[in-house]
Amino acid sequence: MEKNNYPELSDQDLLDRYFLTKDSQYLGVLLERHTLLLYGICMKYLKNAEEARDTVQRVMLKVIEEVGKYKIDYFRSWMYMIAVNCCHMQLRSRQRLFREVAETDKVITPEDSPAPDEPEEMELLFNAMNQLKTAQKVCLRKFYLEKLSYIEIARETRYTLNEVKTHIQNGKRNLKILMERERTKGEK
Repeated sequence: MEKNNYPELSDQDLLDRYFLTKDSQYLGVLLERHTLLLYGICMKYLKNAEEARDTVQRVMLKVIEEVGKYKIDYFRSWMYMIAVNCCHMQLRSRQRLFREVAETDKVITPEDSPAPDEPEEMELLFNAMNQLKTAQKVCLRKFYLEKLSYIEIARETRYTLNEVKTHIQNGKRNLKILMERERTKGEK
């Protein structure tokens, strides 16, 4: 079926056709029509473009999951409420992250673990970093090279604060193991 935005059909007509035919194209047109509205709502609450874009995607997924469960008389209003609820959940999640940080006894800083000075050590470190799991590699680079805090890493990566701490801790341990393994290979 070729793409058609059905400008002659109202939201309710599109919704009725979706329920009648179960053709997701009609729901897609509805979501496409209201994407800017969703983005505006999310920006109003979250005041962060990246978070707003991510939340719009979550809202759209929620709409797709929930649309068949309810009788919807006013699609736009119903979707608006889902967007507002998703924004509130995002804000609560943000507050929980700040509370977790405030409750943390000691926050490790990048200076706690100095970088190796010798070129051979740097090469070992570089090779070991490339062998780490992606999450560990990302968190270690952001922490040690970009000098970001746990909170900043959590915001950028969407990992929880505990996940960031775990990835950094496990990454440091795995780096040490991998570098030792490389050193023993070099000695043989």
